[in-house]
Amino acid sequence: MYQALYRRYRPKTFDQLLGQNHVTTTLRNQIEKGNIGHAYLFSGTRGTGKTSAAKIFARAVNCLNPKDGNPCNECENCIGILEETIMDVIEMDAASNNSVEDIRDLREKVIYPPSKLKYKVYIIDEVHMLSKGAFNALLKTLEEPPKHLIFILATTEPERLPQTILSRCQRFDFKRITNQDIFLNMKNILKDFDIEVDDEVLKLIARNSEGAMRDALSLLDQCISFSQDKIAYEDAIEILGIANKDILFKLIDDVNSRRVEDALNSIDEIIQNGKDVHQFIKDLIDHFRNLMVVKSTRDPRSLLDLDNIDKYIDQSNSMDMDYILKALEIFTEAESQAKWSSQPRIILEMATIKLIKAKDELSLLERIQRLEKGIGPVDFNRAGNVDTITSTNPPSSISENINTSASTSINSNIASKSSTGKSENLDRPSASEDNNIYKTKAHKDFVEKSQEEMVNSNVDDGKEITLQTIQEHWSNILQRIKTAKISVYALLIEGELISFENNQLTIAYKDNFGFHLQAISKKDNKDFVEQTLSTYFKKNLSVNFIMEGDIVRRKEVKKDTSKDDPIKKVIDFFGEDIVEIN
Repeated sequence: MYQALYRRYRPKTFDQLLGQNHVTTTLRNQIEKGNIGHAYLFSGTRGTGKTSAAKIFARAVNCLNPKDGNPCNECENCIGILEETIMDVIEMDAASNNSVEDIRDLREKVIYPPSKLKYKVYIIDEVHMLSKGAFNALLKTLEEPPKHLIFILATTEPERLPQTILSRCQRFDFKRITNQDIFLNMKNILKDFDIEVDDEVLKLIARNSEGAMRDALSLLDQCISFSQDKIAYEDAIEILGIANKDILFKLIDDVNSRRVEDALNSIDEIIQNGKDVHQFIKDLIDHFRNLMVVKSTRDPRSLLDLDNIDKYIDQSNSMDMDYILKALEIFTEAESQAKWSSQPRIILEMATIKLIKAKDELSLLERIQRLEKGIGPVDFNRAGNVDTITSTNPPSSISENINTSASTSINSNIASKSSTGKSENLDRPSASEDNNIYKTKAHKDFVEKSQEEMVNSNVDDGKEITLQTIQEHWSNILQRIKTAKISVYALLIEGELISFENNQLTIAYKDNFGFHLQAISKKDNKDFVEQTLSTYFKKNLSVNFIMEGDIVRRKEVKKDTSKDDPIKKVIDFFGEDIVEIN
């Protein structure tokens, strides 16, 4: 009968167990010195050797001729355990034996000494599947087992085990096996087969096994069954159901260039070729992860084992890190949704279009921030009727001059008006005698008038603030925000003032302005708006940003609730003149 590769080549000694030296060294030392514990916990992801290590350990502690802590696999005891003819090593699957009755039955059996071996070993796989009652039933036996008994618990989710269980076991965490170790092990195994396999195929299998040797050998088994004498790279891609890298590069180039139709056609081609949508989204996530590593490290080759890494470098140069992180966020969310969706294709297409739209939004925000950084906090109303701007200085000097003028002119003007009642001429920037930024007297008058309006625009201290009051002053408030932080101004002008209650202003955005709502709701932006409002009205005010759809839903809920009011029903039935409410 044919035996699967992962069973045929299961490690039989600690030396053959790959990638777990920290575990095997400790266990071998315990066996050599005779310091054998009564309970062990092996935890780690699937396919990393937990069950194999447990079986090796069970043979080693009972071996008649151990070698450096390893079982000889030749003595009567080792052969009996390997052939499962000795009943003193018991494997138990906790997923199907997880009740209190199962553990009680186990407790009744463990008190009997082994029939042939020195130790009776219980290997309980997926132990986290035991019920709470089963764990409680196991506690006493686990804490004080008979001298002839050893428990080995294996789990992929140690965080689900009660602390009372963890504290009674020696815990060993199994690591993921490196791609290089998996690659070399598969290459060694293939020496027993008369079949030619390219190294690229083995590396592809290793990467897709996610550090699990069992998964890698299962995939290799499929590839061997598919091919007669040679496994080609294209055949491996077809068998594994993963997307060709060229398709991934093309799709991401289409998305990055905002070619929606080409991107959707690429998705259609992938699906028509029978690729699994969920697997393809995982491939996209892996691709963007590679781009992230390439973009953020000086030597990506130390972290990525890729032969086409130059293509990743070239593609990463056409996008910034914010875009890559946004792509990872979008496709990670899509991957989790596609797992449970009956229409995974729609999830993939939505995520792709969402990323293209995010590209536009990030580009807009980047331009606003670049503009704000380049010109500084300037009131654009002061641009006025400037005829020409001539300068022999570089643009940075102009920006400095504007900033200096904007920060000093208002204060000097206010002081001048309070002392003389007249507006003085606006001082020129100190370094701009040859730069006719303010070209005409008409523009000077316009600037002075704007400053005067800004000074006198504040509401009286004793006046009650209402929504109408804020609406009347809203344009002045926006100008102040625009002067100080134009990016917030660009987000705020799309909102609509809805209500003002309990010193809180509510601003609503249309449903298609979700990006604006998300950006303006960030703590820094929200605090800035609240500070501006509070300063303007000389009163602590807060602000709340919502979507218009939320307002409609709240009204509907309120309306439905009022229909169920029992008092209202009584009044409607008997009439207001008859019902008296105390």
